[in-house]
Amino acid sequence: MSDKLTGQELVDLVRRVFDIRSNDRNLVVIVDMPDDIVPDNPPWKARREMAAQWVSLLAPRASELGLNDVRLFLYQNPHANNANLPATGSFHAPTPDALPATAKEIPGAAVPFDQIFESFRLIMAPTEFSATAPLKMAAKDYLFRAATMPGFCAEMIPALRLDYGVIGKRVNRLTEMLDNAQRCDITFDAAGKNHELVLDLRHRKGHSSGGLLRDEGTAGNLPSGESYIVPYEGEIDGDPTGSAGEIPVQFGDEIVVYRVENNVAVQVLSDNVASREEAKRLEAEPAYGNMAELGLGVLGDFGLTPTGELLLDEKLGLHIAFGRSEHFGGQVGPDNFSGPDKVVHIDRVYTAELAPDVKIALAKLTMKDGSVVTLMENGAYVVAMD
Repeated sequence: MSDKLTGQELVDLVRRVFDIRSNDRNLVVIVDMPDDIVPDNPPWKARREMAAQWVSLLAPRASELGLNDVRLFLYQNPHANNANLPATGSFHAPTPDALPATAKEIPGAAVPFDQIFESFRLIMAPTEFSATAPLKMAAKDYLFRAATMPGFCAEMIPALRLDYGVIGKRVNRLTEMLDNAQRCDITFDAAGKNHELVLDLRHRKGHSSGGLLRDEGTAGNLPSGESYIVPYEGEIDGDPTGSAGEIPVQFGDEIVVYRVENNVAVQVLSDNVASREEAKRLEAEPAYGNMAELGLGVLGDFGLTPTGELLLDEKLGLHIAFGRSEHFGGQVGPDNFSGPDKVVHIDRVYTAELAPDVKIALAKLTMKDGSVVTLMENGAYVVAMD
């Protein structure tokens, strides 16, 4: 099957994802640009060209979607995933072979992002650096709907052709469980050694990201297929978080084991090259160690395999994120980091392909009524989701 979407497939995709209504008059595709600090790379260049092609195919068919306009908007990259967006960018004619090469070469008048948010109720963001966090925050104020696609590549096209009705049902079932859970106990098997982690899920709501963005003021990943929740971070006076334990993460051939206290990774217990680098990172940016998300991806059950990009890979199975959480309903945001370019929300994904030496041996949810639900065993879901 082709690794490019046809004009009709794009029309069908936009219609299905956004469920377009009468006041959704305009759609904008926003793309970040390389600069002197973060130079270009082949996948990034291919993604920009793909975005321009999508606009060139959608713009002549805007009326089929009930839209007046489909535009391409370019902006300087923010240098980090989920960092705040720059103040301005510029519109560009959707010609793949005439795109500027860097942010310095973006033509046209500078347009404030606020104006984009006010003028376009539908946004697609196939970017190099994830714009999910800032778009989630802005969507609450401007009531647009945004499909965020950081790291999107041609290998992900099959994921856009899945039945998101079925995926949505599974995601919603998991969200219902997270909504009613008090804690999640996870046993990791890291190269034959067990590590136990407790994530406190009190005072939080679960969220569904099923690839359908139909409510005003929402932004989420596309392709998608996960339920997620922010562990309780202890912000209520007199009610500390119960998140604690050890979490192993595989970096290449090495395993880094973090010690978690009060929902924050505060120490690296292992000793190897990756461990020493991570220990320095925790010391330099304590907010990086925040346990920002427990995510339950379901796309691995649909035959999809890793692409090397977190946009899809995190949706394949269980993942735990470090860093920024306020865009998901938590307490840690950009102000908790030393600078805008240090802000991160990074997912650690536990599947056999991505972490062959670290497996979820057991994951259990303790519910509000005291019952215990076994979520995963030996790296696979065992709970009924259909």
